[in-house]
Amino acid sequence: MALFHGMALILLGIGCHLLRAEPASDHRNQAAQRFEDEIGRTERRTHRGTRRTTFYKDPTQKVTAVGGQTVVLLCRVKNLGNRTVSWIRKRDLHILTSMSTTYTSDARFTIVGDQDIDEWNLQIDYVQPRDTGIYECQVNTEPKIHRAIILKVLDVQAKITGPEEVYVKKGSTIGLTCIVDTQDIPPSNVTWYHAGAAIDFDGPRGGVSLETEKGKNGTTSKLLITRALLNDSGNYTCASNKVAPASVMIHVLNGEHPAAMQHGGTGNANRRAIFFSLLLLVDRTLR
Repeated sequence: MALFHGMALILLGIGCHLLRAEPASDHRNQAAQRFEDEIGRTERRTHRGTRRTTFYKDPTQKVTAVGGQTVVLLCRVKNLGNRTVSWIRKRDLHILTSMSTTYTSDARFTIVGDQDIDEWNLQIDYVQPRDTGIYECQVNTEPKIHRAIILKVLDVQAKITGPEEVYVKKGSTIGLTCIVDTQDIPPSNVTWYHAGAAIDFDGPRGGVSLETEKGKNGTTSKLLITRALLNDSGNYTCASNKVAPASVMIHVLNGEHPAAMQHGGTGNANRRAIFFSLLLLVDRTLR
């Protein structure tokens, strides 16, 4: 009986020990689970910190400009990190810029944009037809990523119909027509200048008017000056911010003149100038 009682006490003690040990085991299991959860969160944060570097989906991949304009080629990068952005000119594989540093002696090329949000746009001042081609914005990821933009520069110039020098009689009407043919870009506004100063259509001179027609193929601007005065003589220029300007020289004369007279137009100007030159040649020969 005593032996049975002793064995019962031993078993009871082992049971109590096991009961006391169970919470500690649960605690260790909970601690291990928390550690695993923390590792998982760290791995997820690390994954987010190394997200793939890509370009923003800017819509413009073809840029058309006229010689003399300033253009900006867009390059915006997501998740750049410590990587490098460079601009390459494809025709000769010339490195134009790397980050904000310019690697060309051509000062027309610069980097613009908010670099805090990774905008690395390439600005080209006074573009020329020779600038036409493909430009690539590259990021030195592994493998390298790039975004190509096609630049087309038009060699467009305004044109004033008729000869470069026009003679008109005092009191007649001066009529000048300027054509800006820009099929690949929207029609532009045209400004007229006389002797370097913009013509004031509301000025005290009066009798000066402008007719403008815009179409899908360009702009036609007609300048009319009635009752021509002697001080209306000089250089007339039509200019647009999208094309190179054109000029013509107007001579207002007191009396009838045989050379290139304009009577409300320039239809026979060239023939009269040639005829006058022939008369002078014949006169000098006979003398």
